[in-house]
Amino acid sequence: MQCDICAKKKATVHLTEIVDEQMSEMHLCEECAREKSSQMEQQFGLADLLAGLGDFSKHVKSPDTTTLQCNNCGMTYDDFRKFGRLGCSQCYEAFKSHLSTLLKKIHGSNHHFGKTPTQIPSSEKKKIESLQDFKNQLLQAIQMEDFEKAAELRDKIRGFEKKSKGKKE
Repeated sequence: MQCDICAKKKATVHLTEIVDEQMSEMHLCEECAREKSSQMEQQFGLADLLAGLGDFSKHVKSPDTTTLQCNNCGMTYDDFRKFGRLGCSQCYEAFKSHLSTLLKKIHGSNHHFGKTPTQIPSSEKKKIESLQDFKNQLLQAIQMEDFEKAAELRDKIRGFEKKSKGKKE
């Protein structure tokens, strides 16, 4: 299949566009796909997306945003609004009061809780509980100086952990 744009090279990228509920497919070579990608990025930049999600109009009128600047990298809050990217990790702290609303809209919260399952299956709960039981027994065996039992429990714990890693990978 040839590229729909240049008609010279083999199409390796297949793009589906939906505009006004009309779906169209494009088959592009790598070069034309890069060009199309940069055009789309210019039209729909990350800064525009963030501006749409965040209520920046409230912050623009605030006099402190024009002078708000990161002490580490020198980025201003207006630069962040313009480019949609922070300059360094310390920008989060420098712009904290203005980012909290935006982060809450994007992530649903302005605090990171990690990626943990909302509900652990009962079979996994039992494994976790029995693994914790083995660890508790290991500590008791060590305290009692029963090193043979401690070695057995250590091996059981390692076996459990290997099985758990094998299932995740």
